[in-house]
Amino acid sequence: MSRFSTVNLLEVDDSVGDRAPGIEGRFGRKHLDSRDLGISHWHYAANLRSPMAHSHREQEEAYVVVAGSGRVLLDDEVHELRVWDVVRVAPEVVRAFEAGPDGLDIIAVGGPKPEGGDGVMGTAAWPDAQ
Repeated sequence: MSRFSTVNLLEVDDSVGDRAPGIEGRFGRKHLDSRDLGISHWHYAANLRSPMAHSHREQEEAYVVVAGSGRVLLDDEVHELRVWDVVRVAPEVVRAFEAGPDGLDIIAVGGPKPEGGDGVMGTAAWPDAQ
């Protein structure tokens, strides 16, 4: 592992593609040659509510809002988000995001990634869903 590395997250290829229209995700861990630190950029199009949610078996995460606004679903609670809010989430908490009228850009930071990953995908149970 090198002593340091630099990457522009907006130059990393989008890993989401057509699987979730309106959402872009760029993962920096491998580009940074990081053993213990995961960092990614997520962009949600204006007014987009993610129908998918996830949790982890081991990884704690923090999310930093760097542009726009929106809401985060944490288990069955919804919290408003604005620029420079930081949300720390324990591994077992199910989370999903919804963008406001200007979209939502977040930086996600995670700890060491277990062999084979530890993400658990699910459906977002937004309490105010129609």
